[in-house]
Amino acid sequence: MAKALFGHVGTGSDMRLSYEVRRLRARVAELEAELARVRAVNEALVDGVDVPADVRALEVEPALT
Repeated sequence: MAKALFGHVGTGSDMRLSYEVRRLRARVAELEAELARVRAVNEALVDGVDVPADVRALEVEPALT
């Protein structure tokens, strides 16, 4: 299936396979756009967080020992 996403459909001209490739390519594009949107929202949220200096200075400790 990964090869079909890159256009290596094979020798036959199966219309169902061509349709599936187009559908999967469209879905990949949708997911890439969603990922970009979520990353932008995440960056905006991270930029908006004000962490006090005393919290930033704490040493990292394991949650469980």
